[in-house]
Amino acid sequence: MAVKSAYIARKVTKADKADKSAGKNSGFSSEEELRAYKDMLLIRRFEEKAGQLYGMGAIGGFCHLYIGQEAVVIGMQMAVKEGDQLITSYRDHGHMLAAGMDPKGVMAELTGRRDGYSHGKGGSMHMFSREKQFFGGHGIVGAQVPLGAGLAFANKYRGNDHVALTYYGDGAANQGQVYETFNIASVWKLPVIFVIENNRYAMGTAAPRSTAKSDHLGARGEAFGIPSEQVDGMDVRAVKEAGDRAVEHCRSGEGPYILEMLTYRYRGHSMSDPAKYRAKEEVQKMREERDPIEQVKARILKAGMASEDDLKKIDADIRVIVTEAADFATSNPEPDASELYTDIYKSA
Repeated sequence: MAVKSAYIARKVTKADKADKSAGKNSGFSSEEELRAYKDMLLIRRFEEKAGQLYGMGAIGGFCHLYIGQEAVVIGMQMAVKEGDQLITSYRDHGHMLAAGMDPKGVMAELTGRRDGYSHGKGGSMHMFSREKQFFGGHGIVGAQVPLGAGLAFANKYRGNDHVALTYYGDGAANQGQVYETFNIASVWKLPVIFVIENNRYAMGTAAPRSTAKSDHLGARGEAFGIPSEQVDGMDVRAVKEAGDRAVEHCRSGEGPYILEMLTYRYRGHSMSDPAKYRAKEEVQKMREERDPIEQVKARILKAGMASEDDLKKIDADIRVIVTEAADFATSNPEPDASELYTDIYKSA
């Protein structure tokens, strides 16, 4: 039986009231609204294509899609600056694109091709880009959390003002290494933002069935003196606003910060998950009432920032980018067998 999404519904009511009282003033400029729309739509269309390629057998192994959660990573990327790092778990394609990684390289890695970001040897869960400050893609639940704190430690050691965004999900929130990381990050006042992408289901288990005090995971940081916020992760404006506060906190030397993003994934945990643990009506309700991209689209049209035809043109252009990425990823050569052991061990 599907668990009712009571706390998300409560957030929806508040957001709806705020929208009505704010009128046309969404808190975003026209440029920001259009940027958010384009960036989120690129993730959506890319993930839809990745799902198609997986179904066709062009992508092997695991494939975890980000559809529905786009506002979280885009809102946070709008709050950071060049040089700030991000690290995440296996639901990572959206984070790669948000960081500015080339869709062709990302898709080629998904299909195991030579010019993928890990030269075809990492796949969906294991690619990174030093150039774009994206440090993975990690298949072990919660493993990226202490690594993210390590990035923040390096920033503090080097004396720069960069911030490390460390993403993990509601399932990983129960991992012991998360709390060990909270402790040392607080003791050393590391500039790290822990972003909990609470999409309500750890694989197939609803949060209230596995997690004590599941209505506020971020509050667990209070025991370590880490401030936290619970954010409407379906609204890119709310994410950006909270991200700004968290980034300022870290840059000013105040130590770590926790943002719990209340979000929702439309697809199963992975492509092999039929998601029978929740009602179809629950998913449909979220799509119709809380879709992060449709919210931005509605504001753009209402404020006259762009016309329907303008937005259709944006969508068409993005579909071309994604189609070209898919074509590249299915025609690019596979890595040579001689590459099997390269990039595995560091030479002396």
